[in-house]
Amino acid sequence: MRALIQRVSQAEVTVDGRSTGRIGAGLLVLVCAMQGDPDDAPAKLAVRIAKLRIFRDEADKMNRSVTDIGGSVLVVSQFTLAADTRTGNRPGFSSAAPPDRGEALYLDFVEALRTLGLTVATGEFGADMKVALVNDGPVTIWMDSTDRA
Repeated sequence: MRALIQRVSQAEVTVDGRSTGRIGAGLLVLVCAMQGDPDDAPAKLAVRIAKLRIFRDEADKMNRSVTDIGGSVLVVSQFTLAADTRTGNRPGFSSAAPPDRGEALYLDFVEALRTLGLTVATGEFGADMKVALVNDGPVTIWMDSTDRA
């Protein structure tokens, strides 16, 4: 699974003009299931993200996690994170998991974050979503579940 993680002071996702998820301080996580992702990828990625120390401590160092600050997470499915741009001008997305598998892994990821005690809001899988955010820092981190055992 791939994730683009943004530290935010607020974020919201809407579908057809209605809000499906909104958070204050925390993380906006754009996530994509990839072909070949194992069943345990969502849980492993959730643990890594929950422990990611990208929030400021008292010494103004990035030393606290979203769990430490009591922040929330807004999770938005985004198959375009699978974009292959090595050739041509039009990205290919064949490395993304098929929609049924992608949705199952996405839902498992959301549930894994909740199991870790985080408050989680979501977008709507497969929908045309509008995402608004205030990136705090800005801090944006790229993570891939295959980068670490």
